[in-house]
Amino acid sequence: MEKPCISQAPLPSSPETPADHRRLRISSWRHIRNARMAVIFSAPVIYACALPFVLLDVAVAIYQSVCFPIHGIPKVRRKDYITFDRGRLAYLNTIEKAGCIYCSYTNGLLPMVTEIAARTEQYFCPIKHAHPLVHPHSRYSKFLPYGDGRAFRAKSSAVASAFNDVEEKAE
Repeated sequence: MEKPCISQAPLPSSPETPADHRRLRISSWRHIRNARMAVIFSAPVIYACALPFVLLDVAVAIYQSVCFPIHGIPKVRRKDYITFDRGRLAYLNTIEKAGCIYCSYTNGLLPMVTEIAARTEQYFCPIKHAHPLVHPHSRYSKFLPYGDGRAFRAKSSAVASAFNDVEEKAE
């Protein structure tokens, strides 16, 4: 499994200086003391989800490493989805930084998994659903109409290999 990306891009300019940021940091101890009890008691439930997320990450990494090359599907690059740049913010304390790492990871992981599933669906079953989707994935517009058997038989192979809009970049 590859390492998560730590963005090396320059930080956007801010009128605040690093010294201003450090002065805005609240100590972790004060952060805990000021937290509501419900927040403190819910934290273990929130962070317990980290294990299933890591297992999902490992599973999809293996899945796309094994299956995508066999079928000629371009791999999804994790660094396009997961980035850990908020840890450099001096105004965050250790607890807030840990929360940012968790949120950056999970909120990057899930769209990455969605893209892996979208490319898989495009390859194996590029048929739109009968009902409109609230949030169709990135590949959905290429899919064939629901209920059009002729289009499926005539065009499914072409759609299954239509990844020319996806630039496969070296890791």
